[in-house]
Amino acid sequence: QVQLVESGGASVQAGGSLRLSCAASGYTSSSNCMGWFRQAPGKEREAVATLYTAGGTTDYADSVKGRFTISQDNAKHTVFLQMNNLKPEDTAMYYCAADLNPAGSWYPNPDVCEYNYWGQGTQVTVSS
Repeated sequence: QVQLVESGGASVQAGGSLRLSCAASGYTSSSNCMGWFRQAPGKEREAVATLYTAGGTTDYADSVKGRFTISQDNAKHTVFLQMNNLKPEDTAMYYCAADLNPAGSWYPNPDVCEYNYWGQGTQVTVSS
């Protein structure tokens, strides 16, 4: 059974840094994409960062470009989100997501991330 477990959320002051981790388990194939999303109270969920697993290409929301970095470990089953120069508006629940085919590493639309697995989230609170 595929599971995504986030960790690393905390309360920090503005200007601080955090590193979120997403440990994925329950499969041996390679994902197409791994992503980080966030949702603040009263707001819609937004995509923060995307990693195309095979090629390592990344993409970021404009609001976090230059401050956040998504990366993966060599085994490609753990994804990180390094967050620097945090701002109060970064306060949200952060979720890890995977576009994953547990049966194999074939994806009909590899250029499109179709997330089908989600973690439970980890809270990030940034105070001014």
